[in-house]
Amino acid sequence: MSFDSLGLSAELLRAVREQGYETPSAIQASAIPAALKGADLMASAQTGTGKTAAFTLPLLQKLSAETAGKGRRVRALILTPTRELAAQVEDSIRTYGRHLNLRSLAVYGGTGIGPQMRRLNQGVDVLVATPGRLMDHMERRTVDLSSVDTLILDEADRMLDMGFLPAIETIVKALPKTRQTLLFSATFPMAIEKLAGKFMNKPERIETGERNAAAEQVDQSAYMVDTHRKRELLTHLIGTENWGQVLVFTRTKRGADQLAKELERDGIRSTTIHGNKSQNARTKALNSFKRNNVRALIATDVAARGIDINRLSHVVNYDVPDNPEDYVHRIGRTGRGGEDGRAISFVSAAEKGNFAGIRRMVRKDIPSEIMEGFEPKQTSAGAPRRNGRGRPGGPGGQGRRSGPPAHRRQGSGRSFSRSRA
Repeated sequence: MSFDSLGLSAELLRAVREQGYETPSAIQASAIPAALKGADLMASAQTGTGKTAAFTLPLLQKLSAETAGKGRRVRALILTPTRELAAQVEDSIRTYGRHLNLRSLAVYGGTGIGPQMRRLNQGVDVLVATPGRLMDHMERRTVDLSSVDTLILDEADRMLDMGFLPAIETIVKALPKTRQTLLFSATFPMAIEKLAGKFMNKPERIETGERNAAAEQVDQSAYMVDTHRKRELLTHLIGTENWGQVLVFTRTKRGADQLAKELERDGIRSTTIHGNKSQNARTKALNSFKRNNVRALIATDVAARGIDINRLSHVVNYDVPDNPEDYVHRIGRTGRGGEDGRAISFVSAAEKGNFAGIRRMVRKDIPSEIMEGFEPKQTSAGAPRRNGRGRPGGPGGQGRRSGPPAHRRQGSGRSFSRSRA
């Protein structure tokens, strides 16, 4: 199947080709025609398989066909849980709507509200927003939602986890009752089912891939290690295995800052991204990482949704997440767009219960190992030991775990499945 068969306009097909994509991913091939029919839609797919494009392209098609006489009023509203994801989605709208006469704007906290107010006053067609900042604009009466005919909830499960349900309910009440509602998420917990029942009209359901599963090309593994040795192990792996870039997840903001300082002392250039940083600081940190100015980006779960880094080869769960679904979104930062990636979890004795819950949810026996020289005081029996160079077995790498190289592409054509698209 090609994009030509999905019913998209020549302008959108041109923009897709300019990005070098040829074949739609499974979620795009299923969701784009369904969204173009105008029905409400609930869509779920594995992280990193192109959900953003699956709603961006049909939305742009719909808006471009209805431009005449509409003026610059907000006709589409996209809600996202984090600032980074809002910026990413709006970037996709500008990229794939570059040949259309449409305006878009992303509004989120952590940055001045004044410039956003001026842009809204000038008129926009598509508004991408985090719930909290949109509520600020609604209270100031600087946004008019009376013309919205398309509502998109992106990563709705994360918005509920972050406590945005009251804000979402208030926002939806301000919208016209006659509208199309699209809900996209990597996971569909029961809370999402209830949300859909309240805000959607007989939605069509699309699920591609196994629910709560990571992309197949992500090589998942774990090391059993004492908490106080985790930083040493991370430094060891980065150095001995020559990792060019690594995204590291910690449980707390303070832990992220402390780890970055310790890695810097180890000679590994590092920066952090978390909720206590201003939006400018978060954007600067992410850009430094993307440009390879730093080797390690230390993040809390605020970064698990919305960060899209081309060919990111390694993700480390420095702290095992309390919520198993957060694990899926964390490791979904690698193995995107059909490329290979590696996700490694550092599991202390106190975290074994959480890690067992992750294994049950993903229905995968994630192999756990012990690195020679980093043996924990308490560990499960039977975990294979590894030599000091980070390879299983003895000298010469006997027993090395098989798996494709981290940067090898699969297939001859380039698949349009990177979520930034």
